[in-house]
Amino acid sequence: MNKAIFKQSNGMYAVNIVAACGVFTPEQFAGLGQAALECGVFRLKLTTRQTVVAVLNEEYLAKLEARLSALGLSVSPYGGTVRAVKACAGNAALCQRALGNALDLGIAMQEKFLGRELNKDVKIAVAGCSRGCTDPLCADYGLIARGQDSFDVYIGGRGGTRKPLHGQLLAEDLTGDEVCKLFEYVIDTYSKLAQPKERLASTVARVGVGEFTPPQGMFASKQKQSDNEFLAFISGKEEA
Repeated sequence: MNKAIFKQSNGMYAVNIVAACGVFTPEQFAGLGQAALECGVFRLKLTTRQTVVAVLNEEYLAKLEARLSALGLSVSPYGGTVRAVKACAGNAALCQRALGNALDLGIAMQEKFLGRELNKDVKIAVAGCSRGCTDPLCADYGLIARGQDSFDVYIGGRGGTRKPLHGQLLAEDLTGDEVCKLFEYVIDTYSKLAQPKERLASTVARVGVGEFTPPQGMFASKQKQSDNEFLAFISGKEEA
């Protein structure tokens, strides 16, 4: 796994720093500023992937990375890996338009999958409503909340290119746990089917989205869950 540290035209280095889907504590934010001063950082730049790029001289790279680790931050992985997750501020405490808890799911997925080695970079985006502030339809694995703990899943999107592509609907009305389980299935299938250095969008276009459809029985049907909840409710009433 490579680290997102890139030499710039001016000879300095850009370090891509990952937080929890762009969320910093005040201590982390202040600590990053102090580390930037101590390491002679030229500029700090926010990115569209909710990361922060620090530009500095090569001799300070090791010192900055050590300071990041102490703050609970890290250098982003890059090149054949799961990248930093984009998630909107959609949860009950923040965005009023949120239908589901996109932020917490995004953070959980980043903690679980960030840096997972794959054939090519894979990007995840989570949105709390259909407005899609995080561009989930342009992600390799895009999630859009439709209700509390209910998400639709799209795969094969692609942005940041001259030929952007919207992802295709793969599954509907999944819980957060099911979304993670399906992602495991998708990247496992991708690893088996992808040609060398082929992005997920290209694999989906070549073999069809049907190859990534989860097998029957992978998720409990919503009707069966409702029936079980109703039976549990009736049983409780009878016991009372």
